Amino acid sequence: MTRLTVRHTTTYRYRQPVAFGEHRIMFRPRDSYDQRLVDAWIDIEPRPQSLHWMHDVFGNCVAIACFAGRAEKLTFDSTIILDHTPHGTLEFPVSSTALRYPFSYDQEDMPDLLRSIERQYPDRNHELLLWARRFARGPERIATLDLLAAITRAIRKDFTYVRREEMGIQPPLQTLKQESGSCRDFALLMMEAVRALGFAARFVTGYLYSSASDGEAHTGGGSTHAWVQVYVPGAGWMEFDPTNGIVGSHDLIRVAVARDPAQAVPLWGTWTGFPSDSLGLTVKVEVKSQRSQPEHTYGVEGAARPARES
Repeated sequence: MTRLTVRHTTTYRYRQPVAFGEHRIMFRPRDSYDQRLVDAWIDIEPRPQSLHWMHDVFGNCVAIACFAGRAEKLTFDSTIILDHTPHGTLEFPVSSTALRYPFSYDQEDMPDLLRSIERQYPDRNHELLLWARRFARGPERIATLDLLAAITRAIRKDFTYVRREEMGIQPPLQTLKQESGSCRDFALLMMEAVRALGFAARFVTGYLYSSASDGEAHTGGGSTHAWVQVYVPGAGWMEFDPTNGIVGSHDLIRVAVARDPAQAVPLWGTWTGFPSDSLGLTVKVEVKSQRSQPEHTYGVEGAARPARES
């Protein structure tokens, strides 16, 4: 077990004082068997008129901040402390009915999994489907975990990671054709690829712990990181990080899950003023281990969406 501290600071700046609308904040991690939240707090400047918490439709913890007055700067400074106990592939026993692909989900599970199996992006010429199917080819049925691991590691090996600061996520076919993208692009690509094969998959946003002292530093640690969960009978929702070829939850700090990346934006809000008033934003994340005390500071990676003008 490793105790980790994550500090995530996002600052918006404006040319003159502007008014702020509602902001939705998704920084608080999900408690689970492999990570336990020890403490969490957030400082917001200017202080919001109200701040309340809720769980969204996926069970993610969301804070809603409402403001009064105007300011030239808006800062969200979040700190979380958690105990992280990662699990690897061998620690997830797979149901005997799902050991090899293809398999069928239980009828009892299908009503709850259908929307996670349903593809969300067009693939009219079946390009993504054909790309995904090549990992399942062979004289015999492939082991399910071997198939998912092969897709994860192929993206890591064959695609080029590019840090993108602009808003939005590339469509999966664009990422496939360019063979490049950010961590969020790779997560969406893998999610849609395994859905094409009939798997239930969902998008995950969170943080990445990267310790150079433990070996090669991971790729894609920006203001947030992104990866995929795939539902495997017997094992449940398993983590796959195509940016780094990680199978299992090693070094992955889960904050939120969603059916589509647009539903898992860490910070979203509105402001009122002239479009030219916006001077942009800065995002900084520090991830520290209390065991070895390495510190890593990353730049923005498109995880925080700039507040929208109205």
